[in-house]
Amino acid sequence: MEYKIGQIVYSKDGHDKGEVMMVVSVEDRYLYLVNGKTRKLAKPKRKKILHVQPTHYVDADMAEKLTRNEYILDADIRKALKSYQIKAVDC
Repeated sequence: MEYKIGQIVYSKDGHDKGEVMMVVSVEDRYLYLVNGKTRKLAKPKRKKILHVQPTHYVDADMAEKLTRNEYILDADIRKALKSYQIKAVDC
């Protein structure tokens, strides 16, 4: 599967196992992930692609802001992840 900026993923391995995170950058075999709490935009987590579980949800608004290098707060990331979790529970 090809990963996109703004895509929501779950961590499968490591101390952050099971956490919901957002992809902010894709480089070769690595993804750079943030969650707005423990992993902020200033220092994203570098994780191998095999250590994440993808979802098919991409937050279009956040993806657009990230690709345009617009100013984003960690609170915006938290809000996007929270809205995804609410949508996932409703399904």
